[in-house]
Amino acid sequence: MEYLIQQLINGLTLGGVYALVALGYTMVYGIISLINFAHGEIFAAGGYMGVILLSYMASQGLMDAHPWFGLAFALILAMGYCAMLAMAVEKVAYKPLRQSSRLSVLLSALGMSIFLQNGLMLTQGVYDKAYPTEFTHGGFEAWGVRVSYMQIGIIAVTALLLFLLNALVFKTRIGKAMRATAQDKVMSALVGIHSDKVISTTFAIGAALAAAAGIMVGMYYGSVRYDMGFVPGIKAFAAAVLGGIGNITGAMIGGFVIGMVEILAAAYIPHGGEYKDVFAFVILILVLYFMPTGIMGENVDDTRV
Repeated sequence: MEYLIQQLINGLTLGGVYALVALGYTMVYGIISLINFAHGEIFAAGGYMGVILLSYMASQGLMDAHPWFGLAFALILAMGYCAMLAMAVEKVAYKPLRQSSRLSVLLSALGMSIFLQNGLMLTQGVYDKAYPTEFTHGGFEAWGVRVSYMQIGIIAVTALLLFLLNALVFKTRIGKAMRATAQDKVMSALVGIHSDKVISTTFAIGAALAAAAGIMVGMYYGSVRYDMGFVPGIKAFAAAVLGGIGNITGAMIGGFVIGMVEILAAAYIPHGGEYKDVFAFVILILVLYFMPTGIMGENVDDTRV
């Protein structure tokens, strides 16, 4: 039982990260029916921005005096940077093709993904960059279950960001504009909603969440790499499809399901760690075979963005 609880905590930690990244995919798709394959590279850019900021503050001794303030400051700056980067990507790669075919936009997204990944490689190098270790040690043990402070921090930040996102989407004016644009672009424009601003805001919000996930992954595993966004990006896309692409509640559920499946498969199936990615996608295929629109469905108006 202790081992199962330990794995559930690990799955919750990993699933929270996938959920944050999946929300970026599902929000953009809900607005403009676009799969933003450059989203994984935004996730990686957030991880790099985090290591740059935290390493600089550690070199100045700021992390010794106020480590949690330094982490919060780095998190906010990285989220802001990635939000602006995503808005620039939307203006350059997607907005000019908004009236073009789906294939043209898809190719543009793939091209932007390659461009951003190679940009990270050229500017940051091909070798891993290590995160400062102030937050990677320590924890406690209760009833045979080991929980690190890093896991608690990831779960807490994930829960906070998911709560804030729900409040933004369902309780604010911009959230109402996003939901209206997702449901009917023509009618929303007729009542005065500026669709270009709504689309840019959606890209920015999704990128900010991905940046937070990138920092948390970098801190959890201790380092970042220029191509770190590819596999988590694909898994987060699978999570978005699993939950119901375009449905934010479904993306959250899908992220946690993928994380749990990956961890439990690695823990309980012989040699499961070598094939954990396979199990996650098998679950996705089975769900889509029996429920083609995902767990929550992609056209639930109350939760679609």
